[in-house]
Amino acid sequence: MSVPPPGSVVVADWHRYKDSKEYFSKILHKKRRRNFGLLESPVMPPHVAVDTVHYKIFISGKSGVGKTAIAARLAGMNIPSMHHETTGIETTVVYWPVKLKESSRVLFFRFQLWDCGENALRRFDHLLPSCKEQVDAVLLLFSFTDRTSFDDLPNQLAKWSEPSVRRVVKMVVGTKFDLFMHCDVAERDIRDFQETWGIPVLRTGGEVTDGLGDVASLLNCLAENLWHQDCVTAGSASHHSQETVTLL
Repeated sequence: MSVPPPGSVVVADWHRYKDSKEYFSKILHKKRRRNFGLLESPVMPPHVAVDTVHYKIFISGKSGVGKTAIAARLAGMNIPSMHHETTGIETTVVYWPVKLKESSRVLFFRFQLWDCGENALRRFDHLLPSCKEQVDAVLLLFSFTDRTSFDDLPNQLAKWSEPSVRRVVKMVVGTKFDLFMHCDVAERDIRDFQETWGIPVLRTGGEVTDGLGDVASLLNCLAENLWHQDCVTAGSASHHSQETVTLL
């Protein structure tokens, strides 16, 4: 599936625009990101009707690349200072308002992030099928400070491109980009990878701020690719149904 050009489906940096404040205020509490439980959601006033679209996201990558940290970052939570292997499956709910470029329609995207420790996946056969079940997108992580995690990306992509796997959005995220003194992956490698696989590589790292800017590009890119996939799928489904009607 083709990747939409950045900013072609959703309004980029909409969080900076005045008309977004009413929506983004619902995911903030005292100027910090509000944490949502599994059954919680942003509450808009009655006169503002906003649809919510739900997506399941699996975070994949070697142990230590920062899977738990990126889930915390995207949710606006504190990143653990010490690395501990995730012992089972952890889920994190992230709400993100988006304005569609073509229609100016506003949607709340509800991302349920699934994070599972690498050792747990190896030990318990049922965990990976649970993570893959009805999944909409996978974030494939590598660390800029761990060359082997970058070299393993083609193997990870191959697993998610098998015919038995339902169509999922695939995005690659490089973590610990701020630790450039210890960087094991060159910009040339990133460019070559993007040209070969046709998948954008996003970068993250550094301290989490109270603002929205350090996660906006990643969450907007995720929303854009998921909405684009849904539109392509819906288009092919309606085309198929029209063909069926014609045949009848």
